[in-house]
Amino acid sequence: MPESPALPDRARVVIVGGGIIGCSVAYHFGQLGWRDVVLVERDQITSGTTWHAAGLMVTFGSTSHTSTELRRYTRDLYARLEAETGQATGFRPVGFIEAAGDADRLEEYRRVAAFNRRCGIDVEEIGPADIGRMFPLADTRDLLAGFYVAGDGRVNPVDVTRALAQGARNAGVQVVEGVAVTGVAQKLGRVAAVETSAGTIACDYVVNCAGMWARELGARSGVVLPLQAAEHYYLVTDRIAAISPDWPVLEDPSSYGYYREEGGGLMIGLFEPVAAPWKVEGIPAGFSFGEIAPDWDRMTPWLEKAMRRVPISLETGIRKFFCGPESFTADLRPLVGEAPELPGYFVAAGLNSIGILTGGGLGRVVAHWIVHGRPDVDVTGMNVDRMQAYQANPAYRRARVAESLGMVYRCHYPTLSPATARGAKRSPLHDRLAAAGAHFKDVSGWEGADWFAPPGCAPVSDRPSWGRQGWFDWWRAEHLAARQGAVVIDMSFMAKFLVIGRDAAALLDRLSAGNVAGPCGQITYTQWLDDSGRVQADLTVTRLGDDKFLVVATDTAHRHVETWLHRHLGDLRAAVVDVTGGLAQVNVQGPHSRAILAACTSVDVSNDALPFRRAREIDLGLARALCVRITYVGELGYELYVPVEQAVCAYDHLIAVGAPLGLRHAGLRALGSLRLEKGYRDYGHDIDNTDTIAEVGLGFAVDLARPTAFVGRAAVEAERARGLPRRRLVSVLLRDPEPLLFHAEVVRRDGVVVGDVRSGSYGHTLGGAVGLAMVERDQPIDAAWIASGTWQVEVAGRMVPATVSLRPLYDPTAERVRG
Repeated sequence: MPESPALPDRARVVIVGGGIIGCSVAYHFGQLGWRDVVLVERDQITSGTTWHAAGLMVTFGSTSHTSTELRRYTRDLYARLEAETGQATGFRPVGFIEAAGDADRLEEYRRVAAFNRRCGIDVEEIGPADIGRMFPLADTRDLLAGFYVAGDGRVNPVDVTRALAQGARNAGVQVVEGVAVTGVAQKLGRVAAVETSAGTIACDYVVNCAGMWARELGARSGVVLPLQAAEHYYLVTDRIAAISPDWPVLEDPSSYGYYREEGGGLMIGLFEPVAAPWKVEGIPAGFSFGEIAPDWDRMTPWLEKAMRRVPISLETGIRKFFCGPESFTADLRPLVGEAPELPGYFVAAGLNSIGILTGGGLGRVVAHWIVHGRPDVDVTGMNVDRMQAYQANPAYRRARVAESLGMVYRCHYPTLSPATARGAKRSPLHDRLAAAGAHFKDVSGWEGADWFAPPGCAPVSDRPSWGRQGWFDWWRAEHLAARQGAVVIDMSFMAKFLVIGRDAAALLDRLSAGNVAGPCGQITYTQWLDDSGRVQADLTVTRLGDDKFLVVATDTAHRHVETWLHRHLGDLRAAVVDVTGGLAQVNVQGPHSRAILAACTSVDVSNDALPFRRAREIDLGLARALCVRITYVGELGYELYVPVEQAVCAYDHLIAVGAPLGLRHAGLRALGSLRLEKGYRDYGHDIDNTDTIAEVGLGFAVDLARPTAFVGRAAVEAERARGLPRRRLVSVLLRDPEPLLFHAEVVRRDGVVVGDVRSGSYGHTLGGAVGLAMVERDQPIDAAWIASGTWQVEVAGRMVPATVSLRPLYDPTAERVRG
């Protein structure tokens, strides 16, 4: 190894790790004009995981705008990088084919293909004969179709990483090899320096791109990064005379394999359904260009299945059966962004075997985030602040990574929920709900009741499907019970914070676009914005006293909301207390909810005594609860916040009194369908950090009449002055009652693609699938433009007529909510 150059005493940014991600981050800092940046690699560029990556460069496959754009940007970057830097990348756009081996995968890929075309990816559906013509050695007799992208292909991982490093050097970024990072120093609660084996570098930011070492490096600074290495395999055969390096990459998840030419032979990559974690106790510090001894006994069944797709491989000698470690996360999404535990500490790790094909775009996102102070893409699904400390536990990582790697090639059904590492968080009502017939799913680590089997009904198979499942009618009954009677829903998983102290009101007034400085007992539905007016949180604030507030947000935004509070506290005298685990949340919703609640308490809950968006304490048998009159289903309803030690007592009282009056259980499946009929938003699904208040139709929640400033106020005022936005969130209802909506279905107006569905469900009251979709045009969008068009939604290749509205499709005047 050449002698490393001397480290600078100070740099604006220190990047830790010289794999594809670290080098991409360094390259993009250079492109943005930040040259006071140093990348530190403990060994050599590409050591660790990058050097043994398979090098697929594929844009097909995601229903996320962000992920698809990262892939497309990365492909375009690799295509031009060699000419820019003089360093070869090995990029070969030989094409890519995704094979559909069964009906469910065909449905999935048709949905994905439509969305990818919407995002500018040129995807063509082809038949089995076409696959055979393009990849003649494949046995295509049992395949149903293929999805072909001509511009995709392969790249040399080592070469392209070196090209990014060279591009970074050309722009003035320093790349140092042979220096290990040992820790990150802090001062006044912020990153101050990076400590290395060759000295200390003072800095403003550190970016942890340490790959499978990232978790352990983060832990030294108190940063939680729950990723885990797992065995990952590919086989390379001896030379095959008939194979060509110009053939496209072929991927067949139903056979657990991907296939491409390699050195005159065939590479067969594997993603087996049940994987093996590697070194749960910690990655060896000296592991660089190492291999893992392959487990032939475990892998042989999966390998034989994959080899049968290209039968000649069964008759050809094996040059290499390679096993190397790659790191995976609990939800197969990367860990990106500023760590909530430490300002200035950024992360780009946990790439789940797609580091090469997203690395260019991800490096751009991280560099932009730091340079400009905020991301310019939706990061709600990848933000590191979604992770929780218990997910770093060895037992959790060991169990979950075996499933998460296996999920890569499973059919990605919309109702699929993780099966491993379950039971980490349980509501105090869990056993009561189980006895009532609840079927549970993973809700940010909580066991959430998804639907209930009626009394006396045998459990049905929860086999995932793209169609109606066995519990569809049970879900429908719960939905209609909320519309016609009353239901009880356990939502204890919601994120809950007490904000208390002399300046609690000042803090929340600064953050909230709505006016939270009202009388005690007032509930304010509000958004928190950044300086550009983009939405950072969507929540409620209830004033419990002059210096005491309850903030309630969705489970997925838990740590994001908590971090947002702490980062804006400054010198204000207030405390933020996470009471999520201390308060159960039991919702009673429906037109009969008031009568049932009145029978359960001695407190007056009439409309005059407890109007909409007001709160008061009530008794529930022997328990005491904060009763908040608000709804997320679009009916008269109440949220009851009960200390966990009294939750079972309160629940038993509700059921004992309410069941004879018609109260029944409902799950989260019904909650989703009810809220989408009403057009209620869900942060991280329907709205994200790229949206403005006007675009998502929440201008009514902003109070510009108040004299005080709030974060983002100037941006909101400027947007209102410009008039109606050119992209808007709309409600969608399919006119055909048969098709189902889930997410990412493409929306057309007069035959022209104008948007896609962000969240979908089935509107049992409205008689068809419903959703919220973001649509856009080059002119302001108003109700007249919506009404004058003919609307369709593409569902797995079928164009379905639809009704589209800016107003809620159910109870647009909200009369039932205020009943």
